[in-house]
Amino acid sequence: MEKKEFWSLFKKSREFDDQAEWLTEVLSQKELEEVLEFEFLFQKLMNASYRSRLWGAAYVLMGGCSDDAFDYFRAWLIGQGEEVYNKVMKDPEFLAEYINADNLDDEAFPQNEELLSVGLDAYTFIKTGDSEWDDDIYDELLESLEKKGLQPVADIEFDWEEDDLEHLYPILWERFGEEPLG
Repeated sequence: MEKKEFWSLFKKSREFDDQAEWLTEVLSQKELEEVLEFEFLFQKLMNASYRSRLWGAAYVLMGGCSDDAFDYFRAWLIGQGEEVYNKVMKDPEFLAEYINADNLDDEAFPQNEELLSVGLDAYTFIKTGDSEWDDDIYDELLESLEKKGLQPVADIEFDWEEDDLEHLYPILWERFGEEPLG
């Protein structure tokens, strides 16, 4: 799967109430190698977005941001499509302009946990006929991604403290600092 098709799937998926469910259904009809390519590209984007500056922006938006919440936030960001992803990666303050009720889930947070398992669920479905968790299938997927060259993400060196956020993200802070989402 090429990047163009990958991003095209995300663009189309935004038309549906359950983005992750739609993506899983579509991917489940593809060849196993295409699902691997999808997951490889998704994980590369997740790794690329594992940055201190982006975490700081998410922290301002939500009034705090745990490890898991940051994963869900980055999945949501990928789910917004290529243009938004690239703009936010270039300048996290773009989120102040972008975020509105149409771009958020029911909980009013920029998070989409379900997107994290789309590739695995489709891969599992193709291999077994259902998407129930299977340790062996998960290990197989990870091994296949590693063979494709997926590198583990490096630990983050935070370049901010909570007291720095108002000055690092003045536009985000003006909109969300005193009244974070949620």
